[in-house]
Amino acid sequence: MNISKIAIIGCGNLGLSIANGLIDNPTFDNSDLIATRRNLEPIQELKSHGVQITSDNNKAVQEANVIILSVKPYNVLNVCKEIKGSVQKGNIVVSTVTGISIDQIQEALGSDISVLRVMPNTAADVNESVTCIADKGASNEDYQAVADIFNAIGNTIRISEDLMEAATVLGACGIAYVLRFMRAMVQGGIQIGFDAKTATAIVNQTVKGASQLLIQNGMHPEYEIDKVTTPKGCTIVGINEMEHNGFSSSLIKGIVASYEAIEK
Repeated sequence: MNISKIAIIGCGNLGLSIANGLIDNPTFDNSDLIATRRNLEPIQELKSHGVQITSDNNKAVQEANVIILSVKPYNVLNVCKEIKGSVQKGNIVVSTVTGISIDQIQEALGSDISVLRVMPNTAADVNESVTCIADKGASNEDYQAVADIFNAIGNTIRISEDLMEAATVLGACGIAYVLRFMRAMVQGGIQIGFDAKTATAIVNQTVKGASQLLIQNGMHPEYEIDKVTTPKGCTIVGINEMEHNGFSSSLIKGIVASYEAIEK
């Protein structure tokens, strides 16, 4: 499918991150990106990059062939009803909304509309999102069109729809979990003598390096941990102290609690 224009409906934090990731990407023209929001003030900066902004959802949908729904779960079906008359057969509707199924969106828009669900994260802002994509019988062309968009802001993984809520927790909520861990590392660094700026620089690069070790070497985390935890060394002392205080257990419990909150 030739992607001519993309409309992001409901350009809040996640929608804005997607827009920022697509801006100046050589695959897309900034002028072919449309962002909507009731209050346009928070997205005025997009306009300076050539992105079209509007508070008129129907106008945006009428000009686009890929429509990304990035609104709150409680509001998405109302928005679908609002834009139903503007969505045409041949359009692709992409939902980033947690807890709302493809069937529900198709029921609101029409069963002949191609709908896929995606779950990126706010690292899209710097082209480092992981985006899980689910569909129910979408054509290969439609799936690839959506994958091309989200590969432009990171990388994509195809999953079944019944794992989308789990993907939300691990990939989207996971950004906050990792950042809270990093914040705690910075606080520890300050306590042992570094100023905040230096501690932050060390932690940022350390986390980036740890991630790249796993990505590039393809090894299990424990393999890389074992390389650092020498007998009677300070690393194993620190890890054991963290585990005695429930480090891994609390993280797992937090992930499960977030998932259960979605499932309620």
